[in-house]
This record gives sequence, C-alpha cells and structure tokens, in this order.
Amino acid sequence: MNWLLAVPLMLPLLGAGAALALAKYRRIQGVISVSVLSIVLVVAVVLLVGVNSGPIVLNLGGWSAPVGIVLVADRLSALMLLVSVAVTLAVLVYSFAQNVADGDEAAPVSIYHPTYLVLSAGVSNAFLAGDLFNLYVGFEMLLVASFVLITLGGTRDRIRSGIVYVVVSLISSVIFLIGIALVYAAAGTVNMAQLAQRLPEIDPNVSLMLQAVLFVAFGIKAAVFPLSAWLPDSYPTAPAPVTAVFAGLLTKVGVYAIIRTEVTLFGDDRFSDILMWIAAATMLVGILGAVAQADLKRLLSFTLVSHIGYMLWGVATATTAGLSAAIFYVAHHITVQTSLFLVAGLVERRGGTTSLVKLGSLARLAPLLAVLYLVPALNLAGIPPFSGFLGKIGLMQAAASEGTWMAWMLIGAGLATSLLTLYAIVKAWNMAFWQEAPEELNGTSTPRTMTVSAGAVVALSLAMTVGAGPLVQYADTAARDLMLRTPYVAAVLPGGERGDGVSDEVAEEGERESENPTESPTDDPELVGIP
Repeated sequence: MNWLLAVPLMLPLLGAGAALALAKYRRIQGVISVSVLSIVLVVAVVLLVGVNSGPIVLNLGGWSAPVGIVLVADRLSALMLLVSVAVTLAVLVYSFAQNVADGDEAAPVSIYHPTYLVLSAGVSNAFLAGDLFNLYVGFEMLLVASFVLITLGGTRDRIRSGIVYVVVSLISSVIFLIGIALVYAAAGTVNMAQLAQRLPEIDPNVSLMLQAVLFVAFGIKAAVFPLSAWLPDSYPTAPAPVTAVFAGLLTKVGVYAIIRTEVTLFGDDRFSDILMWIAAATMLVGILGAVAQADLKRLLSFTLVSHIGYMLWGVATATTAGLSAAIFYVAHHITVQTSLFLVAGLVERRGGTTSLVKLGSLARLAPLLAVLYLVPALNLAGIPPFSGFLGKIGLMQAAASEGTWMAWMLIGAGLATSLLTLYAIVKAWNMAFWQEAPEELNGTSTPRTMTVSAGAVVALSLAMTVGAGPLVQYADTAARDLMLRTPYVAAVLPGGERGDGVSDEVAEEGERESENPTESPTDDPELVGIP
C-alpha cells in the first residue's frame, strides 16, 4: 500500500502535463482533470482506512529516512487529504459551468486545468511531506499555481490582488526557508521524525526561537492575526471557483503545518500562552471586520480569517482534547467555507453582483439558492446540531477543563465570535435574500452543474454532522497519536526506540488515553449528540 502515497502527487502532475499538451481540446482537458482527481479521491479513501493500522511511509528513490525524501500518511494527514481532494473535485466540476473554465476570453481554459492539477498536487504534497524541505516544496507549488489562478483574466483588480498575494506569499516562503536553515543548523536534519527526537535536546531558547520563526511563516499562510491583512483584499477579486478552493484549502494547509510542527516537532506548551492570545485576537478582529462589510465575498473572507482562530485555539490548549477538537474543526471548516464561496458565486451569477446593498429578493427568485446559503451559514455560526456547534463545544470543554483565566478568556472570545458570526450571516441573508431588491437584478440563470456541485459540498458538510460520532472518535485517535508522537517516529525511523524527544509525560498521557479512550471529553454522547 505504501506506493499509493505517490499517487496524489504524481498523478495530478502527469495529468497537468497531459492537459497542457492537449490545450486545444477543452473537453479532453476536463475529462483528464476529473478522472485524475476521481482516482486520487479513491486513493485518499484507501489511505484513510489504511492508516488505522498505523502511519504509512514511502521512501522515495529507495533512500530511507532520514537521508531520503519520505512521504508519510498518518490519521491527520489522511483526513486532510481526503477532505481536500473531495472539495477540489467538487469545485472543479463547478468551474465547468463558470466563466473561469468555459472557454471565454476572460478565462484561458488551456492553462486553467493544468494549473488546477498542479495546485492539487501541491496540497497533497504538503499534507504528506515527511520533512520540512518537502513541505516547503509543496508550499511553492501552491504559490506558483495560485498566482496563475488568482490572476485569470488579467483584469486590473485581479492583477493588483495577485501581486499582493504573491508578495506576501514570497515573504512567508523566505521566512520558512530561513527557518529550515536554522533548524538544520541547530539539529542537523529536516526530517520531522528525527526532529521530534533532536529538538528537545537543544538549548530551550534556541528551540523557542525556531518555533517562533516557523510559526510566523505558517501564520502568514494561514492568515492569523496580525498576519492576515492580505487575505480579504486578495480572495474576493478572483473567480468564484478559485476563491472557493483558496478559502477552503490554502489557509488550512498553513493550519496543518502549524499543527504538525507545534505538536510533532516541539511537543511542549511553552508557546501556548502566546497562541491563546493570537487565537483570541484572530477570532475577534476577523469577525469585527466581517460585521462591517457590505459585500458578500468580503464578508466571507473576514469570517474565514476569524474562524482560523478556532483552530489555533485547539492547538493552544496543548491537550489531546483540544487538539482533537481542532482537527475536527479544520475538516468541518474546509467544507463549510468552500460551500459558502461557491454559493457566493451562484449569488453573483443570479443577482449580477455580490454587493449586499444592491441585492435582494433572491429567496423568492431562487429558493434553492437561499437554502444552499442558509445551511452552511448556520453551520459556520455554530447553530446546533450542525458540525460547527460540535466542534466549538469540543473546544470550549477542552478549555474549561484547563480552568485557567486565559482558557476562560478564549471561551468568552469564542462565544462572542459565534454570536457576531450569526449576526453577520443573518444580515447578509436579510439583505440578499429576504428584503426587496432596490432595483431589478441584472443577473443570468444559474447552470445546473454549478448548483449541483455547490449542493454536493453542502451535503458533505451535513454528512459530517450526521457522522459526527465516528469522525470525533477518529479525531480523538489522531490527536492521541500526535501527542504521543511515538507512532509517527517509529514508522518513519523503523528499528529505533522512542527517542529522547518524546517526553515521558507526553508518552504516559498518550498511553493512558489509548487504554481509556472513553475518558476523552469529545467522546461524551451528550456533547456530540450521539445516543
């Protein structure tokens, strides 16, 4: 099964080459793209099942870790891979009926499909990378592909926002590269499993500095406060499918990198207090920005920033319960945020604009569209019994179990953010769907393919609510493995015992929780609504 790890990387790249070679045959390009991502989706399902027996490792070129390049799939990366590929495939189908991929003059379809497949390969590479430099390569693949996608059409606004996006991303990449150099100088390796053993042995102040440098690099990519100012100006100008896949995936790759490095590499709570403040500020500043918006895409962009704070909250607790809730919330948010941006594209097509001041009467003109907006919007706000509510409850209980004043501060910030999110999305609902339009809308009919694709992502978010019990248990197990770190290290570096980098306290905690899984707060049936 190990060879399957190469499929999510190599197949999209091969598909991109084939699609570029067949640039004159648009339908064939579409068939290639859908076929490639469908195969990758099947592989992701197989990997998700396979990691239940332990992490899956592939040493590329026959060179074993830590010398060679290694791909690793554990429970966290397998879940992220599956959700990301499912969303990527749905957005691709959506784009067939959208101007960005239907061959008009504003969307050069000959480069859209190859670039989109490269983007998918970059996301997969980031999730499966077993060393920091390969993670950097994945980020650079994302940067190159996303710059092409965000500037499709070459309009002034898209070029301007694309330049801002690229400059910020390059700054992040430079900081990340500097961080890799510093890590290698301090520990003599960039392999994550080996770093998990060596970093705790170096000077604590040096380790903290390395942790801070990597967090800044990933924090820019994840759009955490105060490194998030670039996002609301960059995403709304792109075509709807591009914005949707950016919002759903690219920031989550940054969050994934934060989780992987904070837990697997450093595995301590020295950074927790700072993370708590950053999480609270990200939630509150982001949602206050959303409340002030009169454009649907910009409003959703600010909510995207805000809810990154919930994911940082789970990491900041430095507990298995908090990390489990963060993993659950990342998977939930990928589907919900993607569906909302896809629906925003439908709104723009039907109403001719995303300005809430100019919209109105959409509930009467397009009732199905109103439902497709309202369901993920309520999910985003954390209204029970949706998955957003379950994720937030898990985060709050994890914080409450800590009992510190900072933990209660986070709970207060989370509750305030949820209430303001509800206010923002209800305001958008009222202005776009319920109130009378100030003037006749000049939009066009919505192709069925776009509606079905957006509905599929909404259905996926609802499936997470229906299957919350197994998903929460999966997230619990993934969090325990991450906190313990032994399964990851042993799989990548076989034949070795638990290194000194895995502290006795963390190991004992993971072993106790593995023996008593029902003690995890997120397994409580009353919390997840499972009888």
